[in-house]
Amino acid sequence: MTGTRTFTEQDPIRVFLLDDHEVVRRGLTDLLDAEPDISVVGDADTAEHALSRGPALRPHVAVLDVRLPDGDGITVCRELRSRMPDLACLMLTSFDDEDALLDAIMAGASGYVLKQIKGSDLVSAVRTVASGQSMLDPATTARLMRSLRTEPAQTPSLPPELANLSPRERDILALIGDGLTNREIGKRLYLSEKTVKNHISRMLAKLGVQRRVQAAVLASHLDPQ
Repeated sequence: MTGTRTFTEQDPIRVFLLDDHEVVRRGLTDLLDAEPDISVVGDADTAEHALSRGPALRPHVAVLDVRLPDGDGITVCRELRSRMPDLACLMLTSFDDEDALLDAIMAGASGYVLKQIKGSDLVSAVRTVASGQSMLDPATTARLMRSLRTEPAQTPSLPPELANLSPRERDILALIGDGLTNREIGKRLYLSEKTVKNHISRMLAKLGVQRRVQAAVLASHLDPQ
């Protein structure tokens, strides 16, 4: 998404649900539909059903179960976003799985929450990703980066896009990988917050990614200073 968007009762957040358990889908529908600014426009119980039905419903947010009987929600996220680039995907899982978190980030997911989440927190998460923000906080990103750096054998080869970054952009990317906010990066590099934001926008375009957390994953490939 290109900017923050607000929703109202007249223009609600359109949500699509994917989970193979009917009870879960009904519970999520009841929970979300109770909010005046959220409307569940449809659901699916398999990856195939989600891919065939989801795009026609034009949702703003897709809440996707990670583990499915005929595939996985991460693949569904990647394919839905290829058809609807502005779609915000919120991954929902019973497992705190770092590999799944990494895959979800690189598939373009906006957030990743456990099914144990409180109902009110899930509602907040839907609103957060619908507005164009990420539900992956800096602490989660930093933990994932540390995990990648301590397991080099599992790290993919150096992405060629990194060679196109300027030294300043590489410095900023490394700090994003450490979980720093724009303001913290500005203080570290003696730049204004607006300048940092402009650098990050150009950097994301060079890397061919849309989200800060995707860039943070690529930061794990940078040589340590």
